[in-house]
Amino acid sequence: MIVDQAVYRDGKRMHCGDLSDELELLRRRGEGFIWIGLKDPTDAEFALVNDELQLHPLAVEDAVKGNQRPKLEVYDGSLFIVLKTLRYVEATSDIETGEVMLFVGDQFVVTVRRGEANPLARVRSGLEHSPEHLEHGPLAVAYSVIDSIVDNYTVIDTELEEDLDRIERQVFSGSREVHAPSIYNLKREVLEFKRASVPLAEPLRRLAEDEELPGMKDEARPFFRDISDHLLRVNDHAETYDRLLTDVLNAHLAQISVQQNDDMRRISAWVAMAAVPTMIAGIYGMNFDNMPELHYRYSYFIVLGVMAVACLGLYRAFRRSGWL
Repeated sequence: MIVDQAVYRDGKRMHCGDLSDELELLRRRGEGFIWIGLKDPTDAEFALVNDELQLHPLAVEDAVKGNQRPKLEVYDGSLFIVLKTLRYVEATSDIETGEVMLFVGDQFVVTVRRGEANPLARVRSGLEHSPEHLEHGPLAVAYSVIDSIVDNYTVIDTELEEDLDRIERQVFSGSREVHAPSIYNLKREVLEFKRASVPLAEPLRRLAEDEELPGMKDEARPFFRDISDHLLRVNDHAETYDRLLTDVLNAHLAQISVQQNDDMRRISAWVAMAAVPTMIAGIYGMNFDNMPELHYRYSYFIVLGVMAVACLGLYRAFRRSGWL
């Protein structure tokens, strides 16, 4: 559906009538632009916008299908930018993925958002309160949208770091509360994060450096370069989290193996101690008569004493060896 659409001229918002008529008027005047915001559009809804703006069919196909990899394409003098949006769910520590696609033309911008992550209403409101930024045209919108998405990456980066620190403390403190599936789930969320942020590095590099991009102004490049720096820092953190989680998972599995070995040694020690009185009881429980000590008055206590001394000796030996 169309969430919002407006004409912006001299940094001010104005009513938007028929899209093709408004665009033709803006091109004749050589100033201003149209900004159309779509949220989870159907094929029919997107077709209405496409008929008016005559977008490139390949870009339209990607926008309709969705689930695209972050990228930057140039079609007929306009830019088509795909970005992955992310939302951190505090209750489950999961990361939900969405998508934003930008059609940036000479005097129009179309934003297509899929999913609930990273709403753009705040971006539009912020720009409308900064007329000096809107005067820079469609590139100002592209910059603000990308900057908002990358800023959200940094927020999720902090959340992932806290989750990793918590699991790391639990694992190396010997706590039995942490389980391998929880480590694996966090590693999977880090990979989900990387699928969104890592491929975006190349499109941002092109926006900051490629002199062949249509409509790109030299004064805008430092701003895109600043976003690129933020993204590269986030990507470095994600790579570090991925490696650390692998090490933490291996350490956790090693701890489980050591704990199992310790448990087996303790069980073996107790079995060995139980074997001595069992053996003695088995021998003296037989129907033998030619055993002189059976006829002693205190033979019962002698046998118990022998068993106690044997068990105590084994217990001390196992304690010294670390088995108990």
